[in-house]
Amino acid sequence: MYRNLEECVIDLERNGHLVRVREEVDPYLEMAAIHLKVFEAGGPALLFERVRGSKYRAVSNLFGTVDRSKFIFRKTWDAVQNVIALRNNPMAALKHPFNNIGAGFSALKALPKKSSASGPVTQHEIQISDLPLIQHWPMDGGAFVTLPQVYSEDPEKPGIMNSNLGMYRVQLSGNDYELNQEVGLHYQIHRGIGVHQAKAVKQGDPLKVSIFVGGPPAHTLSAVMPLPEGLSEVLFAGMLAGHRFRYSYIDGYCISRDADFVITGEIHPGDTKPEGPFGDHLGYYSLTHEFPVMKIHKVYAKPNAIWPFTVVGRPPQEDTAFGELIHELTGDAVKQEVPGVKEVHAVDAAGVHPLLLAIGSERYTPYQKVKQPAELLTIANRILGTGQLSLAKYLFITAEDGQALSTHREIEFFSYMLERIDLRRDLHFYTNTTIDTLDYSGTGLNSGSKVVFAAYGDKKRDLCTEVPEALKGIRGYEAVHLALPGVVAMKAPAFTDYAQVQKEMEELCGVLQAKGTVQSCPIIVLCDDSEFVSASLSNFVWVTFTRSNPSHDMYGVNSVTEHKHWGCDQVIIDARTKPHQAPPLIPDPTVEKNMERLFAKGGSLSGIQI
Repeated sequence: MYRNLEECVIDLERNGHLVRVREEVDPYLEMAAIHLKVFEAGGPALLFERVRGSKYRAVSNLFGTVDRSKFIFRKTWDAVQNVIALRNNPMAALKHPFNNIGAGFSALKALPKKSSASGPVTQHEIQISDLPLIQHWPMDGGAFVTLPQVYSEDPEKPGIMNSNLGMYRVQLSGNDYELNQEVGLHYQIHRGIGVHQAKAVKQGDPLKVSIFVGGPPAHTLSAVMPLPEGLSEVLFAGMLAGHRFRYSYIDGYCISRDADFVITGEIHPGDTKPEGPFGDHLGYYSLTHEFPVMKIHKVYAKPNAIWPFTVVGRPPQEDTAFGELIHELTGDAVKQEVPGVKEVHAVDAAGVHPLLLAIGSERYTPYQKVKQPAELLTIANRILGTGQLSLAKYLFITAEDGQALSTHREIEFFSYMLERIDLRRDLHFYTNTTIDTLDYSGTGLNSGSKVVFAAYGDKKRDLCTEVPEALKGIRGYEAVHLALPGVVAMKAPAFTDYAQVQKEMEELCGVLQAKGTVQSCPIIVLCDDSEFVSASLSNFVWVTFTRSNPSHDMYGVNSVTEHKHWGCDQVIIDARTKPHQAPPLIPDPTVEKNMERLFAKGGSLSGIQI
């Protein structure tokens, strides 16, 4: 396997997976725009040989397809899957010890290796301003590192086996940052580095941090893996790379000997500055907020170093392939962690965290006269209390009842649920709770609500496959389109404020109630552009679940609250853009036009159809 990023680049090019961009490119918006076009076309990895303002080359779209990613890890993939499976199910080793000897050897051979030498990465001491300072979107606060490996150690138990290697974005320039002296780190307090920082603060000491960029692709993937408890990222990096994670220490900072770049520095207690905006994976900007500042100690680069980067935006993007890789590697991990669950699907097109689809078991029903969700509600609570799944806002959960279901066949899954849901019984809200930091549909940073749609039992209705007559011709809501079977999208007047909207919804619900509840259409989505929402499944889930906060934006026809439980006959989800929400990501048209030269005849990317 690859000892460094250069070996990977050469191998990909040799096998037709990478193209060199010979022309000079601008790190301000242009490189990101090129990447996005090539990714959308299903194109190759890109090696930018001439980056304006920097002597270093840059590579992107390494993980742009699952096939290419699996090609990169083809020699170690099976062994790593075996080790993770063993961590998730240790009883397998006891029942079949000889079958699992190989997994043990794989882990043993991957133990990190310390050396007194620092390797080629420290041959050149440079500054932040020497790096390719890539700004991705017009409103971004500056240049960011988008594929970093951020390393920290437990202040109470120092050492590499008590370290955290995470992928937290790093702002290199812009805002109030003093160039070459400090950078911003964006992470949530529950992440590994946040735990380390809390301990350092308690001790009154700064936290030493090393940011590795580049190196074997296995190191990059390791930084984003949700690993089983007790399996360290550096050990996993060694297994996936096929050779040990090599490291040393300089001035008390850990140095990855195989990285292309290393940035070292300290986070001092209480030292924060505004970080952002940043074009993020929900398809909107994450806005400016206070985050920790890292005071730069030293910046290193190996000879002929390559700067890897990715671009995030409205999914699918390259991080979608990351998600699929993680799912394949971890396999049935969620089944081990949440008893009774058969499948959980974080819907990428909805920005991953806003929407979960799940299939559980329903074993309590033999004792009920009427089939209804029971065990499913217990499972739903477990799902919403588990790791990254806890960031979800909408959870749709059901159980198979004589019909094979898959959460990855989304339209079929929604139809199965909507045919069976009792909207007076099967909606369960969590108010004033936490949501994703990057989601601005709620009431504040990390603050919002959740709702569980839990459906089980006999079929209750046939779903409409065209817009019902009763939903046409409502004044102010004339543009109505079918989004999914049983779901219509209505163009509504522009959102003003919640006080005014409450009155509007009372009037709309009154009109619908007077017309008679349309049982075949359980869900109505109010939006700014109903034609756009109904044009595709991805448009529907992106708009509906990223632009609404369940507690504030769900209304009901014939709604009633009984013993603290809210229900209705027909749900209205208000997915219009609200003033407090973050703006969507819109490319710069001038940049889009300028980069066409690369795809024209004679250009480096002329063979790629965009």
